[in-house]
Amino acid sequence: MFHCKVLVIDALRVSVGSTNFDNRSFRLYDEANLKLLDAAFAHQQITIFETDLAHSKPISLQAWRLRALNEKMTDYAASLLRAQL
Repeated sequence: MFHCKVLVIDALRVSVGSTNFDNRSFRLYDEANLKLLDAAFAHQQITIFETDLAHSKPISLQAWRLRALNEKMTDYAASLLRAQL
């Protein structure tokens, strides 16, 4: 699993990096993004996204509520560290 932040604009411009688009990230973290003006790279990123999307599946609220108990416990334990994540 990758945790990438990629923004493609007009199939020409790409922003990729670690920055979240929120005030906390802007004020507290030393993160960076790389901006590119490259249609070929933009197309490659669009293709990657569309491939990932084709392999994804929607999860309904009911399915989320019915997930396994060990998964719920892991989610809860991780939520205790949310300020640091």
